[in-house]
Order: sequence, then structure tokens, then C-alpha cells
Amino acid sequence: MNKNRLEAFSDGVLAIIITIMVLELKVPHGEDLAALVPLWPTVLSYILSFVYVGIYWNNHHHMLHASSSVNGTVLWTNLHLLFWLSLLPFTTGWMGENHFGRWPTMLYGLNLLCCGVAYVILQGALVRHHGAQSALARALRHDVKGKASVAGYVLGIMLAVLGWPHIGTLFFAAVALLWFVPDRRMERLVMAAHEPPQE
Repeated sequence: MNKNRLEAFSDGVLAIIITIMVLELKVPHGEDLAALVPLWPTVLSYILSFVYVGIYWNNHHHMLHASSSVNGTVLWTNLHLLFWLSLLPFTTGWMGENHFGRWPTMLYGLNLLCCGVAYVILQGALVRHHGAQSALARALRHDVKGKASVAGYVLGIMLAVLGWPHIGTLFFAAVALLWFVPDRRMERLVMAAHEPPQE
């Protein structure tokens, strides 16, 4: 099947997710800068989640650009990813409103972990669809950043549960920094696909 509708639908859902998150930023009831101080946890959690949604959008775009088509399994695994991403406004709001408290931060980390696992499942569905010897499969063969991300999420969740949620949040931020630069494997694959054939 053509991949255009999947890309358009995914882009629309991610745009709505960002819109919902920004609506959680309440306008302060004061006219001086001091009125903004109580909002810092909400703003920080929003920034972190905005970066995460941007990372998923960026890498999702590169991965689909490197794909030639999709099938029913890819459609469902993509919906699975969007489901977990759609929960980010809730977990982000709960963590920000409660100043990075223990259980809200743990749930936020669990949400990020589920998003990461869902993305890996989507990658696997695309690889199976295109074949184990496809260029996409070769580009995804050595996924060091993916494994490091799972470790970062798990450590952050454990630290939150043990009573150090602020340190756990630093691990979530570190994973975001790890993925801030788009997946170079996908960029190389896309560039190679658009290079003119050598004579």
C-alpha cells in the first residue's frame, strides 16, 4: 500500500499532541515576572516532551522516507506507536503539576519506555515488509542508540521509584539529547537512494 496516508495521519496526530500539551501551560494571574516562577515545573516538562515528540516525528519521517510502501501490519504497529505518544500530554501534565514527584515521574518514564518499544516494533514491521536483505534492514541492523535508550528509561524509572525522581528525569533528558540529532543511518540511506547512478 502507498505510505502517503500513513505519513499524513501520523503528522496530524503528532501536531494535535503538541497542541494539547501547550494548552496545559496555564496563564499566570499576575503581571510581574514572579508570577511565572510557580510554572517552571510545567514549562520544563513541556519542553522535554516537546523535544521527544519532535524526535519521534523526525525519525518517523526519515524511516518512512526510506520505506517504499506499507502493509496492514505496519499500519497497526504505527497506530500502536501513536497510542503511546498520545498519552504524553497526560503524563507530562501530571509530572509538571506535581513538581516532578515520585509516581508522576515514574509514570512519565514508563510512557517514554512504551513509546520506545512501540517504535522498535514499527521498525521491525517495516523490515519484515521490505525483507531482511533490504537497505532499510541493513541500516537498522546495529541499533546501539536504541539499546542505550531503553537502559536510560529503565534507570530513570527505577530512580523515580526509589525516591530520586529529579535524577531520574535527568536520565530521560539524556536520552532525548542522544536522539536530538536525527538517525544518521536513515539519512545515509535516504541520500544513497537519491544519488544519481554511476556510469
